[in-house]
Amino acid sequence: MKITVIGCGRWGSFIAWYLNKIGNDVTLYGRESSKKFQQFKNTRTNGMIELPESIKLSSDLAVTQKSEIIVISVGAQVFRNVLEELKEYNLKDKIFVLCMKGIEIESTERLSEIAEANVDYSNRIAVWLGPGHVQEFYRGVPNCMVIDSKNEACKKFLVEKFTSPLIRFYYGNDLLGNEIGAAAKNVIGIAAGALDGLGLTSLKGALMSRGTREVSRLIEKMGGNPFSAYGLCHLGDYEATVFSQFSNNRKFGESLVKGEKFDKLAEGYYTSKAMMKLKEEYKVDLPITEAVYNVCFNKRDAKEEIENLFLRSIKNEFA
Repeated sequence: MKITVIGCGRWGSFIAWYLNKIGNDVTLYGRESSKKFQQFKNTRTNGMIELPESIKLSSDLAVTQKSEIIVISVGAQVFRNVLEELKEYNLKDKIFVLCMKGIEIESTERLSEIAEANVDYSNRIAVWLGPGHVQEFYRGVPNCMVIDSKNEACKKFLVEKFTSPLIRFYYGNDLLGNEIGAAAKNVIGIAAGALDGLGLTSLKGALMSRGTREVSRLIEKMGGNPFSAYGLCHLGDYEATVFSQFSNNRKFGESLVKGEKFDKLAEGYYTSKAMMKLKEEYKVDLPITEAVYNVCFNKRDAKEEIENLFLRSIKNEFA
């Protein structure tokens, strides 16, 4: 199949490598102004993976017109802008696969909702979510992920075509829950990093339990299946987010409380702000998310936020 991958960051470039590896005709798109794209053009590597010559590189979005599948891996807050740029190519009868984890702050819309409103109705939209790091996949460490879509035939097609010994895909059955769960796990990742930075790593067990519980409440309030929070989109992604040395969100949280600079994308930073808006809209209690938001945006002391969590009123574990 002809596939265009939009976004040449570490995840987008890995997806291009993976889809090429399993036998697809892949083009990786990047802007000419992108340092990452220029690095691939000049060296075919970004220091994590090396792209074979069979993967074409392009800075022209017109390549999407000849592709059957368009995979997008860009920052959630600029996703709408990318779709605006694609409108001039009048794309129809394509499959859009969204490989980002986030919620748009301004609208609080999920990424599939933004896509659905900004591409032709003939196109099908799916999300690719779940655990795994480029560095581990590239050296052959397998993992499990999930693909979800409103379109059952599209979902089945993608799972069957994309599954390999390196990635086992599952069929998602709750698009809302999977998207919210995937976005929210990055917020929990920041909290985990803060615990590491404060020497409170032993609290990660409680963080995982209570974090999953509050995300399940939000999903349920929004009309999704609360058990989705316990699947691959959220709880299943915790090892890669809460513990891994490769997790940008965890490293961001650790750097934040240590007062150190961290200049890589940590989607959980933006997602915490979007989730605070959802908290108000759906009248749901999100204490861990609120603590992360307060540290990130209100410059609150992380230790004090943890103390405040411990001083909350006593309640049943599954209330």
